[in-house]
Amino acid sequence: MKFWKMHGIGNDYIYFNCFEVEIKNPRQVAVELSDRHFSIGGDGIVLIGPSRVADAKMRMFNLDGSEGKMCGNAIRCVGKYLYENNITRKTNLKIETLSGIKDLTLQVENGAVNIVEVDMGAPILEPAKIPVDLEGDVIINHELLIEEVAYNITCVSMGNPHCVVFVDDLDDIELEKIGPLFENNEIFPDRVNTEFVQKINETTYKMRVWERGSGETLACGTGACAVAVACVLNGYAKKNEDITIILKGGELKIRYTDETIFMTGTATKAFSGDVEFNC
Repeated sequence: MKFWKMHGIGNDYIYFNCFEVEIKNPRQVAVELSDRHFSIGGDGIVLIGPSRVADAKMRMFNLDGSEGKMCGNAIRCVGKYLYENNITRKTNLKIETLSGIKDLTLQVENGAVNIVEVDMGAPILEPAKIPVDLEGDVIINHELLIEEVAYNITCVSMGNPHCVVFVDDLDDIELEKIGPLFENNEIFPDRVNTEFVQKINETTYKMRVWERGSGETLACGTGACAVAVACVLNGYAKKNEDITIILKGGELKIRYTDETIFMTGTATKAFSGDVEFNC
């Protein structure tokens, strides 16, 4: 099959056109192709196919084979793929995901899509729906002990669960050690993505992310949205203002309104090619 390798500020996936060909074992394919030493390499694979309710349907599988309900960086690249492969020439697209239909606005320059704005929908704050096994209407600045160290967490779902932790020194975090302890903590029945965040000013924040099933990645779109929500909920930032989230792979602009969250960022093609596997 032909593939495109694309990334959204370093969050890289292998993209397949599944409008005519079905990949029947995507979990195995994701594991085999995501290996960075013996295969193409990436944070997983993305399948782009037909939808009865939108312009296209997106499915994302992490490098461990688990399926994610949503990926903010990947969906921007889906928009780029659809436009630049002439599957559609619309610049306002609807993409079906496991967390609902998302609206995309493509910025086209000289026939190429480089910037995409995504309406990510409203955040989920109810603990049972995130899910997180804690009592209360919302989980904001809640103390959680990890190996006898207290962390204050704010929990948000953007179609997948996120746990946001504000820290004084982002570089001091041993993410390889602490990330799995959050991911597999018993209060998160579906595991969790964890964002560690350092405030620069009211509209600028740095973050590192430990993604369930992938480990530390250069970027996470839904994680950046969760961080913006947590900033507002904790009184650090205001609604209806652009918040810049600085990640290892680049920057995202997030705007949290009363109705939804808008995420704006780049979509970049690295290369394309052909790969053989038992699909």
